[in-house]
Amino acid sequence: MGLWDKRDDMIVHESDPYNAEPAPGALADRMLTPLDTFYGRNHGPIPVIDPRAWRLRIGGLADRDLDLSLDDLRSRFAPRTITATLQCAGNRRDGLIEVRDIPGEAPWGPGATSTAEWAGVSLAEVLRAAGPQPQAAHVAFSAPDIAPAARPPQPYGGSVPLPKALGGEVLLAWAMNGQPLPRVHGGPVRVVVPGYIGARSVKWVERITLQDHPSDNYFQATAYRLLPPGADPAAAGPGDGLSLGAVAVNSAILRPGEGTVLPAGPVQLTGYAFAGDDRGIARVDVSADGGRTWQQASLGPDAGPWAWRQWHATISVPAGETEITARAWDTSAAAQPESPAHLWNPKGYVNNSWARVRVTGY
Repeated sequence: MGLWDKRDDMIVHESDPYNAEPAPGALADRMLTPLDTFYGRNHGPIPVIDPRAWRLRIGGLADRDLDLSLDDLRSRFAPRTITATLQCAGNRRDGLIEVRDIPGEAPWGPGATSTAEWAGVSLAEVLRAAGPQPQAAHVAFSAPDIAPAARPPQPYGGSVPLPKALGGEVLLAWAMNGQPLPRVHGGPVRVVVPGYIGARSVKWVERITLQDHPSDNYFQATAYRLLPPGADPAAAGPGDGLSLGAVAVNSAILRPGEGTVLPAGPVQLTGYAFAGDDRGIARVDVSADGGRTWQQASLGPDAGPWAWRQWHATISVPAGETEITARAWDTSAAAQPESPAHLWNPKGYVNNSWARVRVTGY
């Protein structure tokens, strides 16, 4: 096994803090991503937390402050399990880097997306026990991991709007795929915010604050914001750009992989498609002629509104080099845009352009 009990073939962008994704083929044909394959995204050293000593403190614009242990969460609130996909805002950044370099940012491929069955308690129930006051509009999460890249260095944090936090699907999770939440994925307890960028699913959560404004943490106020193409990210400050929340409809081709050499003729394709909020995947199209003609892929099982859909198709590939393309449509009729050039931004977020792989037929 590799670092943090991960597969030996993980693509490690950084070992400390640990940032790694599986090779695309490792995600194919699996509704749930095994723990040894699930991507890792961290901004600071992974903390060591004793589950017996861990406490969750809830306050702010609340009628009652709460101080909860892990046993309190388990005994006072009804357990809930949900299948949900997490996707990093930098997923598929490598496609934007092909358009124009993005210095200082990891070249994430399509593997910064994974799906698990999460078990814990509904954040909504815990917040109702605290009693949100009328002025409360946002729920902020704080963790103990110190992020040196933040300006100034600070513990990681973020927030979501109160209506999202009260939706029922947001979890305080202590288990992942039927096992205790691994330390590398936020154990003993993390927030899981289905349908939102992974940055809002704060790991090792220790404090929840009800407040009338979004978190002023660096990773909410300054980072994970979509800047215009001409902006200097080094000069960006709090409130610049657009705050990222719900995931845009996206897809990837998982097999065959980039650069595969294969016999000309029918080729089996497999991939994933995912849309944020509670939007499902309605359709996936594939093309072998640059999008002049399309055929529909077959969608795999539907695990609910918060999970990706695996898809499959057979397409004819001629001799020579061919670019295979895929695009997804969600249940709101939104589709992926064609070109990464139209999406380029100086932090490399939200590349949801058509998925492409180049193969060679012989």
